[in-house]
Amino acid sequence: MSHLGCRTFAPETYAGNVPFLMSRGMNVTFYGVRGSTPCDDPALARYGGNTSCVVIEIPEADPIILDLGTGLRTYGDSLVASGNAAGWRGSVLLTHLHWDHVQGFPFFKPLHQLGSEVDIYGPDHGEAPLSEMVGRFMGPPYFPITPAELGASVRFHDVSPGSFRVGDAVVTALAVRHTGPTLAFRVDCDDVSVVYMPDHGPGCSSLDDDDFVPQDVIDLCTGADLLIHDAQHTLDEYPEKRHWGHSSVNYAVKVALSGRVRSLALFHHDPMHDDAEIDSIEQYAAGIARSDGSGLKVFAAREGLEVKIEPTLLDLTPQVERADR
Repeated sequence: MSHLGCRTFAPETYAGNVPFLMSRGMNVTFYGVRGSTPCDDPALARYGGNTSCVVIEIPEADPIILDLGTGLRTYGDSLVASGNAAGWRGSVLLTHLHWDHVQGFPFFKPLHQLGSEVDIYGPDHGEAPLSEMVGRFMGPPYFPITPAELGASVRFHDVSPGSFRVGDAVVTALAVRHTGPTLAFRVDCDDVSVVYMPDHGPGCSSLDDDDFVPQDVIDLCTGADLLIHDAQHTLDEYPEKRHWGHSSVNYAVKVALSGRVRSLALFHHDPMHDDAEIDSIEQYAAGIARSDGSGLKVFAAREGLEVKIEPTLLDLTPQVERADR
């Protein structure tokens, strides 16, 4: 029987309170990079068809999972294969509750193990706590079991914009423009940082021009080692789909340049974009960055890609293979 907890996080400030440590760096592994719906086709094999799930690993710390899309199942399978599923402990930063960001939750095998523990931090919806919101879609008649029937201890935390600690890391949450309550997250540990903004739709605001980057978004991204950003639409596709709550590739690059980040991962790929088209999108975005002369590195995220981040080194090596390919 799972032990469910719920806590509301208000904004806090940790500036100046982080103890000095020699940087351990971060490993960032992409287990799901697709947006909207999981998909499977030979033409999608290189980038993959699982939906949003990224894992941050910091030496001597529990892992931090970014979103609970269908890629989470693959991560769970890898933990079982390596003998690390039993007694697993970690945290989840959940940006929002759309299906493509939560469908992997009940299929994460460590959650069915007694002794496992997970803290899930997600947006405060106001109308009901996060634990109840998750229980609305994970339970009969939509699903055979509820979160309370998992073997693991699951604790839910309602998050408001601001900063809070997750283990040794400082997490900053920001409300961003999308269709419904949605957060972006920045994870800082020692002197390395990752920003995760998978669903970000400038077209959701009738008050802003489509190329306007809000100052709070720039502030969240400023100086980050890696920005993982929504890049679902090409510039030609965007006008028809601007109200969907997603970004164009051009806008993703503009956010990265505005925040002076070191590297940009194009993310939340459209299910209609095959490998060849994503290759072209990656080359196009990299060309925009080169023309700016900023030194920004741009790449399209793919399943199995592991990014090693150190203070002066970012290494892109496909060290983790997809279990289902």
